[in-house]
Amino acid sequence: MLRALILALTLCLVTPLAQAETLSEIAAANAEAIAKPSRLTIGPVIDAIAQSGDPLAAAFLTAWEGRSLGQRKADGALFLLAPDPEGFALTALDGSAAGTVPKSDITELKPNAGVRGLISTALVQFTLSDPDPATRSAALDSIAKDPAPEILPPLRAAIESEDDPALKARKTRLERLLTLQFDPDPAARIAAIQGFGADSGLDLRAALSQLVVTQPFAALAPPENANIARELLPGRDLTEAEAYAALVASGLAPEPLLLEAQKAALAANIVDGQVGGVPVAVLGQQEARDKAYSALEAAGTVPTAATADEIAAAVAAHRFFDVYDEPDPSVTGAAAAALDRIGLTVGAMQATDLGLDALSLASIYFLAAIGLAITFGVMGVINMAHGEFITLGAYTGYVVQLLVPDLTLSLIIALPLAFAVTFAAGVGMERLVIRHLYKRPLETLLATFGISIAIQQVLKNTFGTQARPLTAPDWLGGSWVVNDVISISTVRIAIFVLALAFLAFFIWLMRRTRLGLEVRAVTQNPAMAASMGINPDRINMLTFGIGSGIAGVAGIAIGLFAKVTSELGSDYIVQSFMTVVVGGVASIWGTLAGATMIGGLQKVIEFLNPSNTLAAQTYMILFIILFIQIRPRGLITLRGRAAGD
Repeated sequence: MLRALILALTLCLVTPLAQAETLSEIAAANAEAIAKPSRLTIGPVIDAIAQSGDPLAAAFLTAWEGRSLGQRKADGALFLLAPDPEGFALTALDGSAAGTVPKSDITELKPNAGVRGLISTALVQFTLSDPDPATRSAALDSIAKDPAPEILPPLRAAIESEDDPALKARKTRLERLLTLQFDPDPAARIAAIQGFGADSGLDLRAALSQLVVTQPFAALAPPENANIARELLPGRDLTEAEAYAALVASGLAPEPLLLEAQKAALAANIVDGQVGGVPVAVLGQQEARDKAYSALEAAGTVPTAATADEIAAAVAAHRFFDVYDEPDPSVTGAAAAALDRIGLTVGAMQATDLGLDALSLASIYFLAAIGLAITFGVMGVINMAHGEFITLGAYTGYVVQLLVPDLTLSLIIALPLAFAVTFAAGVGMERLVIRHLYKRPLETLLATFGISIAIQQVLKNTFGTQARPLTAPDWLGGSWVVNDVISISTVRIAIFVLALAFLAFFIWLMRRTRLGLEVRAVTQNPAMAASMGINPDRINMLTFGIGSGIAGVAGIAIGLFAKVTSELGSDYIVQSFMTVVVGGVASIWGTLAGATMIGGLQKVIEFLNPSNTLAAQTYMILFIILFIQIRPRGLITLRGRAAGD
C-alpha cells in the first residue's frame, strides 16, 4: 500500500514536469545530439520535440529537415536560420528575433537522409492536425504515395480530432490500409483486410498486392519457417535457364559457362598439343571440351563455371519455390482471398466498361450507317461518297464555331445546319448524277467514288490539309466516372442519346407519316407504288437527301472527339458498309443490330489484342466475310428491291 502511494506521488510530480518541458529546454539538453544526429539514437529526441506541445515545434522540425537550423559556434545555442545579406537572420527557439550574424559564426546543421526521414515522420502529426483542411488533405495524399509503418501512430492519433467528415473518412481508410500492411499484430492486419468487405478500390488492390509479392528460392529441401507460395517445377513452371539463374542468385552454383568463353579459355591453355591432358585433336567434341575445362578448373587455371551437364545436374539436385516476402501465412492467405474476390468484381467491372465502350462505338456506327442503309435499301444505290457527306457535316460544325464563339449555341446551330447542307448536297447529287444511273450499279459505284474524290479535293483546297478542331462545350468535356474501372466520356454519352433520338425519329417518320408510307411502298414494289399515284422519282430524291442529311449530323458527332480532316469520312465508310451488310439493307432495326454487333465485336477484339489495331480491323473483315456466307441478306431482311426480290 505504501509502495503504491509513493508511486502515485512520484507520477504526480514527474508528469507535470515532463509536460512543462519546452522546445528550448529539450534543444538545450540535447544540443550535441541534434548537431550530430544518428538515425539510431536521435529518435527519442525527435519524439520529445514533436510531443512537447510547443507552438514552435513544427517550425523547428521543418527547419531541421530543410537544413535551415544552425548552431552558434560561440555558445552552441540553436537557432532557426533565414538568409540575410549580412549572413543569417536568427530566430530563437522561443520565437523571438535574435539579430543577424555573419555566416562564419554559425554551423549549419545538415542531417542525413535517414534522420530527415525520421523528422518527416514526426511532422506528419502536425500536418494531419493542421487547422487548414487543404494542408491536411495534402498530407494524406503524401502519405498515400509513400506509406511507412512510422506513420501509423500519428495517423491514428489524428483521426479522433478530425472534424471534417470527408477527411475523417479518408484518414480512417488510410489507417486501415497502413494497418493491413505494417501493423505488427497479424490479427489486426487480417481484420483490416476483411474489414474492407466488397471494396475493390485501386489503393486497396495495390496494398494487397504488396502482401503477396514472391521471390524465387532455390534449395536442396524446402526452407524452414518460410512462407512458401508454391513449388516450381523446372520444365513446367520455369525453364532450365531460369532455374539455374535462381541457383546462381542464391549462391548455390557458379555462373554458367558460355561456349565462346570456354573455347577461348581452352585456346589460351594449349600446352604440348594438349589442354588439361586432353588432345587438341578431339576438342571438336563438346564432351572433350567439358573434360578439358574441368581439368583446368581443378588446376586453378580458369575460373569455376558450369558446363551444360553440370547445369542439368545442379537443377535436378535442387528444388525451387516461390516464397512470399510476407512471413505470416495467415496474412498472405487473407490477402490472396481478398484479391481473388476483388478479381471477380473487377472482371465484372471491366466487362461493364467494355460494354459501355461497345455501345458508344455502336452508336457512332449507327449514325454513320443509317443514311446509307436507307438510301441503299430504297434506291439500290451504293453511295461511295457517303463518307464525304460525314466530312461535310463536320466542316459545317467547324465553320459555325468560327462564326459563333459560344460553343453550346454553335452546336445547337450546327446540328440542323449540317443536316440542311448535306441534305442539299445529297439532293443535288441525286438529281444531277444518280437518277441517270439507276439499275447500273457499276457506273453508279464509279460515279460516286469519283464524286467522293472531288469533294475531298475541294475540302483540301478550302480548309487545307491541317486537322481542324471541333470543340465540345464544357458540359460535354468531362466523363461519367463510376469507379476507377468504369468510365465513359460525356461526349460519347451525348452521341448515344443522339443515336437513340434518330432511331425514334425514323420509327416515327416511317410508321406515322405519309412520307414514310410512300417510302415503304416504293421499297416493297416501286411499280405498284407508282400505279397508286406515288412518284418514285420524288421518293428517291427525298430519301437520298435525308440519308445524306443524317450523315452530316453524324459528322458533327464524330468531329467532337476526332480531328476534322478531309479524310474523316473515309475512316468510317468501311464500317458503315459493314454495318449495313451485317444488319440488312433497308431496315432501321437491321442497321441498329449491325452497328451493335460490329461495335461490340470490334471492342472485344481490341480488348483481346490491345496493341494491334490493324489486327482488329483484319479480324473484323474476316468475320464479315464469314457472316455473309451464312446470312447473305443480313440479320434483319426486308422484301423488295433491297432484298433482291
